[in-house]
Amino acid sequence: MADKKGRILVVDDEEALREGLGTFFELEGYAVDTAASAEEAMALGAAGYDLLLLDIMMGGMSGTELAAALKSSPTTAGVPVIFLTARDSEDDMVAGLRLGADDYIAKPFSLRNVLARVEAVLRRSGRAAPTYKRGIHVDRGSLLCYVDGRGVRLPRKEFEILALLLENRGRVFTREELLSRIWPEKVVVVDRSVDVHITRLRGKIAPYGKCVITRSGYGYGWQD
Repeated sequence: MADKKGRILVVDDEEALREGLGTFFELEGYAVDTAASAEEAMALGAAGYDLLLLDIMMGGMSGTELAAALKSSPTTAGVPVIFLTARDSEDDMVAGLRLGADDYIAKPFSLRNVLARVEAVLRRSGRAAPTYKRGIHVDRGSLLCYVDGRGVRLPRKEFEILALLLENRGRVFTREELLSRIWPEKVVVVDRSVDVHITRLRGKIAPYGKCVITRSGYGYGWQD
């Protein structure tokens, strides 16, 4: 999956609104998941998202209860939350902001307004996608690599191999070194696993796959 701008989770029990927001933000270049309840959102794991658009009034756990749970956990406390709700009184707004919400948008709203608010919150939080134009880059914060400005999400092992090679340009790593660094778990992994991951990685980062060089009988490195 390619993420151009970031990952958003839309949580709302109104199906039409939920799906409409999801489609809109996908067209704007975001990766979007949706959840029909706070419980479903918790099952998806908020730590993997750059921002939550969260309805307050839902059956079961409310949006405010979900936000409070997220803000109380070290793994999700930094994930920005924007409340979307039909409740537009000043007291509701203050209560939401005191929970740690980053913004509060009353229904009905315009999609362009929501987009502007999302972009502003992502900029303030530092979670906006970096702007790379040419070349290949890795961002350990988002676990994305960028190929000529296009965000590419790689499987964990491929990302770690790429990051290691890019951070050590010109150095050649033996297969044994790569195995010890990328597969530190106590599992049986054969040298062939490295070769398979390198082959897959080269295909996904075209046209830069050729920069992953092979030293016959030794291992792999990165050469611009």
